[in-house]
Amino acid sequence: MPPKLNVNVNIWNLFPEEASLVHIFDIDYTIIKKPGAWYFLREALAQGVIRFKQVQSLPFEWLRYKVGRPNMDFIEDTVKHLAGIEKAALENVAESCFARRLKPDIYSGAARLIKDLQQQGEPVIFATSSLDILIRPLEHFFGVSGSVCGVLEFADGKTTGHLAGNSAYGAKKKEAVQAWLEQRNIKPEDVRFYSDSYTDLPLLEYCGSPVAVNPDRFLAAKAKKRGWEMLRFRETLG
Repeated sequence: MPPKLNVNVNIWNLFPEEASLVHIFDIDYTIIKKPGAWYFLREALAQGVIRFKQVQSLPFEWLRYKVGRPNMDFIEDTVKHLAGIEKAALENVAESCFARRLKPDIYSGAARLIKDLQQQGEPVIFATSSLDILIRPLEHFFGVSGSVCGVLEFADGKTTGHLAGNSAYGAKKKEAVQAWLEQRNIKPEDVRFYSDSYTDLPLLEYCGSPVAVNPDRFLAAKAKKRGWEMLRFRETLG
């Protein structure tokens, strides 16, 4: 049985059966200049929707990631401290965050690439460790549906402190995408996956056409050794 897939909509019928190549993009540092959670939390803290003590472990988790020793469950661990927040408040944060902070930091080159692929009729989705409520405005901006991502669980309109399933981080992202592909009868060799991060190596190695975008030093070394395509984006929409 394939592992449980986390998506924010039903995506099995998004693409025609005859689609020959699927383009899957990571988001953080690949499409946008910084992690999506960084923008979101700055906005949420500024609005008083989230308090610093609820996310005070994140700077330490970021340092662990930078030195190559990430906590692969840090998303689940963080969400435990976010119980009881109104869904509407988080949606408002996501919208204002996108307009004020995130949209100006979209890489121009990534935006052009995605739009060009869409104009050519090539299917594009996102596969990200970010949460569904955070990335929805970015999906709307690009006209993308059905991102593979972590899904916040709500009860009575408030966060429960849990995800509806697993996060999409590291090997768990690869498992989620693999399930998506198997459900659609798409072969991994017909997938081009774009990412910046060494934590995405399981998925990069699984897909037929891995592309390292603004790679960190660990991924850059691996990509160079494997002869993978590399892209570098610098300019943003501003």
